[in-house]
Amino acid sequence: MATHEDDVQQAPSATPQGAATDGDGGTRRRPLREQHVEETVEVAVPVRTAYNQWTQFKSFPRFSGVVRDVEQVRPTVTAWTIGYGPLRRRFAVEIVEQDPDAYLAWRGLRQHPCHQGEVEFTPTRSGGTAITVRMLLEPQGAARVLTRSGRAPRFAARLVRGELLRFKRFIEGLGQEGGAWRGTIRNGRVQHDHPEPPRSRVAQWPVG
Repeated sequence: MATHEDDVQQAPSATPQGAATDGDGGTRRRPLREQHVEETVEVAVPVRTAYNQWTQFKSFPRFSGVVRDVEQVRPTVTAWTIGYGPLRRRFAVEIVEQDPDAYLAWRGLRQHPCHQGEVEFTPTRSGGTAITVRMLLEPQGAARVLTRSGRAPRFAARLVRGELLRFKRFIEGLGQEGGAWRGTIRNGRVQHDHPEPPRSRVAQWPVG
């Protein structure tokens, strides 16, 4: 089995393409200004159900044609293994922004990210959900030639649409989510509704 594994490490913090910082230093959502891929599919489940299931990244190998494994590295970082046949590639992804039932944005964790993207969840008149995925590809080396020729974006668009259709069949078959993560993320940091209690500077010394 041939395996290609990239180092899974955190890249320097940066504001993703298509996002702007607000006065508090957080990230304000804004759709990608340019994208090589944009695909939408409508699923016959409510927004909350579709969003909740999407946040269960470890379930992706159950329906995906390319995702083989997903590992939670840190609260906002996951390591994905994708592949066709015997070929495998492992890479880390950071969630930079997440709004429950609405939006999720990510970027590849490399010094020069090879991709970044976002997914939006929009309620439909029928009571279902329109899921839109946008991706900005930044291929390296010889792959840039394919991008300029338009072949890589077309291939990526077919791949993304195929994955969306698989997710559609998966969640509609379940009828309800198998789990959920309802947190909010801003600029790669999980937002806490309540501040953590103060910690004692003395090991194992009770506080309060």
